[in-house]
Parts: sequence; structure tokens; C-alpha cells
Amino acid sequence: MKRKLLVLTALLSLCVLLAACKKSDDTISTPASTATSSAGPEATPEPTLPPYEANVLTGEPKGADYPEGQRITSVMVNNIVAARPQRGLSKADILFEIKVEGGITRFMPVFTDYKTIGEIGPVRSGRDQFFRLILPWQALYIHEGQSVVMQQYAIDFSYGNLNNNDGANGYRDYGRVNWAGKSYNNGTLALEHTMYTNSDNIQEYIDDNKVDMNKTYNSTFFNFVDYRLGTTRDLSTSIDSAYTDKYGPVVGDGEYVEIVHSQSYKTRFIYDSASNTYKMQQNYSDGQWRDTVDEAADNKVLTFPNVIVLYTDIHTYPGHEAKDLQYVEYAWGGIGYYCYGGKCEKIYWQKGTPLEALRLYYLTEDGQCSDTPVEINTGKSYVAVTDVDFAGNFVHSKLDGVDLSSATTVTYERSYVEDDAKAGDTLGMSTDDLTNNATGAGEAENSNTEDTTSGESYTEDTTGSEETTGDTTGGEEYVEPSADGEETPAE
Repeated sequence: MKRKLLVLTALLSLCVLLAACKKSDDTISTPASTATSSAGPEATPEPTLPPYEANVLTGEPKGADYPEGQRITSVMVNNIVAARPQRGLSKADILFEIKVEGGITRFMPVFTDYKTIGEIGPVRSGRDQFFRLILPWQALYIHEGQSVVMQQYAIDFSYGNLNNNDGANGYRDYGRVNWAGKSYNNGTLALEHTMYTNSDNIQEYIDDNKVDMNKTYNSTFFNFVDYRLGTTRDLSTSIDSAYTDKYGPVVGDGEYVEIVHSQSYKTRFIYDSASNTYKMQQNYSDGQWRDTVDEAADNKVLTFPNVIVLYTDIHTYPGHEAKDLQYVEYAWGGIGYYCYGGKCEKIYWQKGTPLEALRLYYLTEDGQCSDTPVEINTGKSYVAVTDVDFAGNFVHSKLDGVDLSSATTVTYERSYVEDDAKAGDTLGMSTDDLTNNATGAGEAENSNTEDTTSGESYTEDTTGSEETTGDTTGGEEYVEPSADGEETPAE
């Protein structure tokens, strides 16, 4: 009897449930106009973005002429004062400047498409502090000659014919005249300042040596702002601008930017709000600042929307003090600055091993490296890797009160590097050993150990001979440090 009552109760409950569902259906069948008017207008769906197709070096959208699936190209360019003005720098998508021997700096422009370079130079010898930046990207690396450490890196990382050592079929322009009216033809300019190459010669090198230029990149060089959003990042309203660290504001003025690379080499940038770019200038041995121009582009002044300055420890490789061959520490990272739109933002950078790519990060509130990558605005970039000893000399300010026409008043203490090493002299160590010695983790070996890795014989390198110039600094005559330290000649 109890079971019958339970069944009857269940049937009654089912009838109630069905009645309720029917009532609900009746409610749903209310005219749509009535339902819509009570709920408000329908939300507009978010637009679907097209696939992200950005230039690997600039973050800009790929154009119709973008060299899809092509390896990027880098070239070593002389920046000793006597080598100015250079050719081809305005075509670079990223321009690196780093100190080498004797306090001088050198350039490494990086190009998305080698076919658009045109003429470039003066081409100069390779250095590992540059090579380690493009090694993760497997770029074609063009130079004339190389340091013994650079040579060892190319061997250890099996870089093969991607490490071009003859200036990509480079040629001499004996008649070129530098900014001071000096020329090799009139006996006042050293031979090492006359080597050039161009897109056609680079193509010839690629064809003759069967260089594989096919390369697909799955990420961009920096973490760029997504061009599909049609926005730029205003540094004054960045996530860093709300706090300061022990060194002061994280975001500050940056209409005028001045970078000290050494006692004798400085670079500055002047912001132009009309073009939203920074004009590049460098100091000269006569104390004057001059525009950095591209001689191959009707003396076009170099400009960049992005200016990036990274500070790290730079010192001489142990055993190479006499030649001042420089070691740049990339393993630990450090503080840097990102300048855009007349503002400068303090950042943190990291790299690590030679095969790891350079990465930029925001700071945490206590001034440490966060895990959030910095968003770099799209466009060309200038990047300086600079000795931390000169971090206190970094200037970023408003243009108000800056005399852009005046000469520098600093008296520089110039030193030069003797370059009498035989080509092919080497440490005879792997790059791991070289790094360990440079960081104090190992013991330096004799720098004159004979290199037997290539099986080739070498002759005295005379391309890096000292050049006595008539330039003066602070009223004193000096010897221009044209030497490149220990280097192997072009094959």
C-alpha cells in the first residue's frame, strides 16, 4: 500500500512539473519586441582580428614586398671618427652600438631584407659582443676580419658560411673623403676605413657559397605593441609610471637623451614631436656634436622612434689587456632605459646564454626584474649596450635649457691600442672557457697559444695599424685608435 502511495505521489509531482514547463514556454513565447525593450540593446560583438603578421625587427605589419621566410642580415660597420660618415645605416631596422677596443664604438645594423641595403660601410671586423646578440636569430653576419674570440664562437656554434669574413665580396673605395676632408688617395686616411659592400655583392656571396637564406621566425625581436590594435603605448601612462624606485622616477622626461660609451665616445638623441622620432648625433674629436648621417642617402640624418640603452659590465678579456679586447657580460642582465615619445622608462633586460634571445622587462615596485615583457612601440630601434661604469652619466631630460649648438667642453684623456699581434693568435680555448675566465670563474691561459683549429697559416695583419690623425681633443694631439685588437684577416 505504501508503495502505491509513493507511485501516486511521484505521478502527481510529474504533472506539476510538466505544467510548470508549459507555463515557462508560454513566457518565452512573448513577442521579441517586448523582451528586447526590457533587456536593452544587444551588445556589439568584438571584431575578429586578422592573423598577426609582423616584421620580425620592427613589429610593423608586413608589406607586399616583405621577404617572407628570409633570414635577416647584419653587418659590422666602422664607427671610429675617421670612418664617418658611414653609408647604408639609414636602411637598418635595428642599429646596435657597443664599445670595442680603445674606448671606440662600433655599429651593427640589422636588416630585414639584404636586397634593400644598397651600399654599406666602411665594413669592419667582427666582435663576439655583437655576434652573441644575433646568434639566436641565426642572422647572416657580414664583416671583414674577426677577433680571435669571435672566430672561436663561430667554430663552437658551427656558424659556417653564415659567418662571412671577407666583407661579402667587399671592395675598396680609395677615393672616399671623410668628414674632415681626409682620403686614402691623398695619404691621410688609413686603408681600413675604405672597405664597402652592397646588396649585389652580398647576393653574389650568397649564391657562390650556397648560403641558405631560408628562415622562418616565429616571434619578433622585441615584444612589440600589436599593430592590429592601431595604438601606441604612452610611456607617461605606463604601468611603471605610478611608482618610483630608490634611484628616482621610473618614467621621466626624455626629449634629450645622452649616452656615454667611454671617455671619448658619446651619442645623443634629440626628440622631434612632429615626426615622433629621435635625431641621432655623435661627438667628434674637435669637441663638436654632429648629426649622424647616411652618406649613401644624400646625408640623411638617422632617426629612430625607439631608443634603448642597456647597461652591463664591460671589461678586457683576461690575457688580452695589451690589446684591450672587450668582454661584454650578457649572462646576468641589468638595468636599462626605453625612450619613446619624449619619455624615458627604466626597464630590466635579460639574455643569458649565447643562444638565448635578448628580452626586456618592466621593473617591479622594489626595482627588480618583473615577469612582464616591456611593450616596445613599432618602428626602427637604436640599441646601445653600454658599460655600467658610465650609468651615472646617462642623461634624459626636457629640451628646455639644452644648448644644442654648443660644443662639448669635456677634455678627453685619449689612449690608443697597439695592434702588432699576429693574425690568428688565439687563446686556444672554447668559448665556455673564455667566458669563465672573463667572469672570474676560471684561470686565464696564455694569449699567444697557437690556433690550430682552422689548419690555415696566417700572415702579419697590417690592416689594423695605428693611424696618427691631425684631430685634437682638448687642444692635445692624439693617436686615433684604429686598431681592432687581435683579429684574423679575411679569407
